[in-house]
Amino acid sequence: MAIDVRDPSPEYLAFWREYHLCTLTTTRPDGTPHVVPVGVTYDPGAGLARVITNKHSAKVAHILAAGPEGARVAVCQVHRGRWATLEGVATVRTDAPAIADAVARYAERYGRTPKPNPDRVLIEITLTRAMGHA
Repeated sequence: MAIDVRDPSPEYLAFWREYHLCTLTTTRPDGTPHVVPVGVTYDPGAGLARVITNKHSAKVAHILAAGPEGARVAVCQVHRGRWATLEGVATVRTDAPAIADAVARYAERYGRTPKPNPDRVLIEITLTRAMGHA
């Protein structure tokens, strides 16, 4: 079921605010999918999803390999019969204010603040599509 990325139903948004581990799917340079568990925050007002991670991770390398235009990615979460997928174009941000904002959003959703990490970066996904059944 298609969802308006910037105006999701209250149920869909509530599902993205619950504590759920998610998956991030990137594409390797050979075209095969790379799927890993991540924490994701969803900001429909800005049309963004955010993932904090280590700059040395494979997911970051895949996004950077796509070039400055970014990489097509998807994030997904599932709980029993409920599911939600967000798709868009990911870029890697290294600026401290954006990372700090993403860490605060992560802490709000997941109930804990990650310990400081000088290698932390932000994967910012400009959303183009949302699907699901919440």
